[in-house]
Amino acid sequence: MRKLIATLVSGLALLALTPLAMSQAGTGAETGAGAMGGPIRLTQPLPRAVNGKQADGKQKSNSNFERKSREAGDPLSREDEAAQRPEPAPSEFELFVSRLATNSKSSFDRDGEPMQLVRYFGSQLSQGNPVDEGDDGPSLVPEDYLIGAGDEILLNLWGSVEANLRLQVDRTGMVAIPRVGSVAVSGLRFSELRKVLAQRVGQQFKNFDLSVALGAVKSVRVYVTGFVQKPGAYPVSALSSMLQAVMAAGGPTAVGSFRNIQLRRGSATLSSLDLYDFLLKGDRSADRPLRSGDVIHVGAVGPQVGVIGSVNNQAVFELRAGETVNDVLRMAGGVSAVANRTVASLYSFDDKAGQALKSVDLQKDQGLVLKHGDVLRISSAADLARPSVGLSKRVRVDGEVQRPGDYVLPAGSTLRDAIAAAGGLTSEAFVFGAEFTRESTRISQQENYDRALRELETEFNRAAVTRKEKVVPPDGAVVGRSLDQLQLIERLRSVKPTGRIVLQFGPQDRDLPLLAVEDRDRLFVPSRPTSINVYGSVFNGGSYLFADGRNLEQYLSLAGGPTRNADADSTFVIRANGSVVSARNTRSGWSFSGAQAVEALAALPGDTIFVPENMNKVSWTQEAKDWASILSQFGLGAVALKNLK
Repeated sequence: MRKLIATLVSGLALLALTPLAMSQAGTGAETGAGAMGGPIRLTQPLPRAVNGKQADGKQKSNSNFERKSREAGDPLSREDEAAQRPEPAPSEFELFVSRLATNSKSSFDRDGEPMQLVRYFGSQLSQGNPVDEGDDGPSLVPEDYLIGAGDEILLNLWGSVEANLRLQVDRTGMVAIPRVGSVAVSGLRFSELRKVLAQRVGQQFKNFDLSVALGAVKSVRVYVTGFVQKPGAYPVSALSSMLQAVMAAGGPTAVGSFRNIQLRRGSATLSSLDLYDFLLKGDRSADRPLRSGDVIHVGAVGPQVGVIGSVNNQAVFELRAGETVNDVLRMAGGVSAVANRTVASLYSFDDKAGQALKSVDLQKDQGLVLKHGDVLRISSAADLARPSVGLSKRVRVDGEVQRPGDYVLPAGSTLRDAIAAAGGLTSEAFVFGAEFTRESTRISQQENYDRALRELETEFNRAAVTRKEKVVPPDGAVVGRSLDQLQLIERLRSVKPTGRIVLQFGPQDRDLPLLAVEDRDRLFVPSRPTSINVYGSVFNGGSYLFADGRNLEQYLSLAGGPTRNADADSTFVIRANGSVVSARNTRSGWSFSGAQAVEALAALPGDTIFVPENMNKVSWTQEAKDWASILSQFGLGAVALKNLK
């Protein structure tokens, strides 16, 4: 009987314990060795997809939907949109620098190929793929990262309890741990998270250890404003930084700053990002992480300069205050292996002087502070070896133009292009009197002039010896004539040729000839003159008010007419355009009938009349070496008459 009672009691006890064991196994809270005294293994149901992601953090495939959406004409994805995004239009300054770099006046180079644009430094960033809201950002979570709703916490436990859990922070800021309960984690720094979770798990289990990591992170909404391709609100990863938000907005525009990107949180400016530090040095210390509601503002571009020629990276660079030639060369990657390391050319803009060109000593002027609109050109041995016809031309334009100054013109430019570069003519411009001088012509004229003076001096000396032999002893007249001739030679030596080229066109023309310019040419456009000059052997030489309808003889009369010692038959006139008209030279641009005297010609504004003295005993004045020939052949001009009269 006792054995039967014991058997019944054991059976009832077993029946009482069996539901509890089955209940514990059914919860999934512990399995296997937990009932045998080993480590407890905690499990959790597979979480539902959150924010379009699977439990493993990967984006769910939706290729069929995307294909149908595209077939229906829905917008493309961000990646496809970036691939099809056109290159931003160049700014006006980029086009100007590009034309200087290629020596071209149009959008094509000298070979007829499309011009290679010189873009602003960093523009390649605008062509990259934008940051998607699913991008988890950098793998290393900063210690001060704030945990919030939407974050996924990866919790690993080992020891007396084993678990690999993916815990989603809900909207209340809590995570649910099996057999432990809910834990408030919102607002904690990532560095504090391990301690809080270890304390809470330790209330249920002993002899364990744990590790904490961050899985998928929450998205935050930020605002990108200012000069970016697409300003607006953007959802980005909470681990994203200022740079990634700017990239999501397409990057700065051609007039947006790469060096003045501000992070604003509320009313405070927390950081100012200079992308040049990142692009040139890899320095992202100012690239702050973002929080929901942050504003990233891209300001307008600052002062810009261009660096072209023999450098490693031709580009347009944005300047900060005080940056120098040495700084922009460093931004351009330094000069190339074949660069001229001693002298460079600097094109500058001035409100009054227009475009000016000057040389920069790369050894002494490295500290030269550059200005907005400057363009620095580094020459190379390849440039020097190239024919001069293919190089840009430096031309000086002065006088009655809108912006006088030095201008660098592409190869093949003409005088009209030089006028256009200077902003055009003013209403007071006297085109007929334009003085066009050329350095190569001046050098040639100077050589010929010096040779003519040597020949003249030799002829004077030969004539003086002949006169002395005929008059023994020589009288005072012979000696005086020799002294006069020596003084004339000295006066002639004091006059220097100007290199002027006579431009053939009419007094009423408003357009200059289509003459190609050369390097170091100079064009001066005077205002309309109001007087006629009369010099030489006249009774009252000077300037007389110009009046329409008068001829040259009337102005000679105003000067008292020729003196008794004048050689009236050799009278000549220098026109404002530099041409010379005389009775002995009727082949100028303003020729006249041989029966017509010079005095009968109609006067033009700016005329200079010269009546030479009678020196009939000196043969050179009667032949090709008369005054008119000297002035016209050597480009001395009317100004020289003041030194010779």
